[in-house]
Amino acid sequence: MRHMILIYSSARSEAALRADAHDAFRAAHDGLIDELAASEELLDTHELSLHGAKVVRTGDEPSVTDGPHMGATEWVGGYYLVDVADEGRALEIAARFVEARYASVEVRRVR
Repeated sequence: MRHMILIYSSARSEAALRADAHDAFRAAHDGLIDELAASEELLDTHELSLHGAKVVRTGDEPSVTDGPHMGATEWVGGYYLVDVADEGRALEIAARFVEARYASVEVRRVR
């Protein structure tokens, strides 16, 4: 079962990761990537840059603004695409992210 794990960021989570949890953050991701690659559960993962992000809206005419969404308190900072046995395994993986201490980590099944 394929699942997308969306890791959200916020000003609070970014500050906490820089100040207190950077080493734990790096170790968690490095270890998890190695583990998921070895088990062949990892399909793709990337950190998403805020620099150059755009938001596109359509209506009477298309509109493009700098992103993320201006009113957002959280934004997607990265993702893992995994192919795992079941939702429980995807949730287990999501719970291992240090970011989950400070912001949301969302799990969605990919159809």
